[in-house]
Amino acid sequence: MAAFVGLLGLVSAAAADGPSKASGSEPGGTAQIGWLSRVTARTLPLSYLDQPPTDEGLQGARLGIADDATTGHFTGQSFELVETVVPEDGEPGEAFRQLAEKGIRLVVTDLSAPDLLAVAALPEAASLTLFNTAASDDRLRAEDCRANILHLPPSRAMLADALVQYLVAKRWRDLLLIVGHRDGDREFAGDIRHAAQKFRARIVADKRWTFVPGARRTDTGHFAIEAEVARFTQGIGYDVLVVADEADEFGDDLPFRTFDPRPVAGTQGLVPSAWARPHEQWGATQLQNRFLRQARRWMTDRDYAAWMAVRAIGEAASRTHSTDPAAIAGFLRSDKFELAAFKGARLSFRPWDGQLRQPVLLADARSLVSVSPQPGFLHQFNELDTLGIDRPESKCQFH
Repeated sequence: MAAFVGLLGLVSAAAADGPSKASGSEPGGTAQIGWLSRVTARTLPLSYLDQPPTDEGLQGARLGIADDATTGHFTGQSFELVETVVPEDGEPGEAFRQLAEKGIRLVVTDLSAPDLLAVAALPEAASLTLFNTAASDDRLRAEDCRANILHLPPSRAMLADALVQYLVAKRWRDLLLIVGHRDGDREFAGDIRHAAQKFRARIVADKRWTFVPGARRTDTGHFAIEAEVARFTQGIGYDVLVVADEADEFGDDLPFRTFDPRPVAGTQGLVPSAWARPHEQWGATQLQNRFLRQARRWMTDRDYAAWMAVRAIGEAASRTHSTDPAAIAGFLRSDKFELAAFKGARLSFRPWDGQLRQPVLLADARSLVSVSPQPGFLHQFNELDTLGIDRPESKCQFH
């Protein structure tokens, strides 16, 4: 029953509008959506319990196509996902050209920031719309923003703001920040510092993690880690330990090992994210269940971003009564576009940087703790814009 109610919600807008004709377009038709991803080498997880899926992102896009087909049944529209997965040593640009040669003008990408920018700069991409579903890099929404890219996942700045808002709302204002060695760790840490300044929290200590454990799976491996974490956090007065370790190299070693009993948040512990396994509110249970039946695993952030990208295209096609890529792209960027995505708010794209404004979940492995923006954090136009880079501070000048 829950699944039926969820699917009914997907088609309600389409059924209400009906298959009437829009100006300059014919009802029905097929929307071709490209999928472009590249196999990437993953670091070994800290725990064997967390093996990364090999089809992350793609399964979300496939579920989105199934949902688009449900709405398309009422509008006489159909949707096709043209999948291209580039090997690790392959060239995404060449694969993109092949999609463009097939006439595909809407391409959902699961690429790193450098690969995405390289594809967006190709001459063939000038008249296409790319949907970024994997890269949270702030620069893609700032100095390296592109007019032909829309961003589905929250930026690191949005994630940091969501977390710090919650900590401030709880009056846990004194933060110990521990940072890994990767570029993403440093950027997220910078966003935490910015959020702390913006929301009046305090970073009482800012430390880089340099400890390299020995054989952690030996009988005594946990003793060395426990001793190092206790030493690293001793003598500091703080409310919450905030960790920046996107590759899961050490962050999971921090909870329950600090010198003083303190919660851990950030990339481990209480994690800000677009999607979370424990999320069940606003009808999310039916999306979780449908994805689990299809993929035989839990939905991840990247799956959710890909699902949103494909659903956004389907929603725009339904609302415009057109499968024309230009009409769809124009509607997505308009103030009329809204996407229902099981997070209690209507989502839309920010006109100044192409970022999808959205609530951010705060969860651990078993529980949804809160959702930001937090009550009391107000905005002149849209409270979702308290998360991330707002228009006045944006560095985006579309190229």
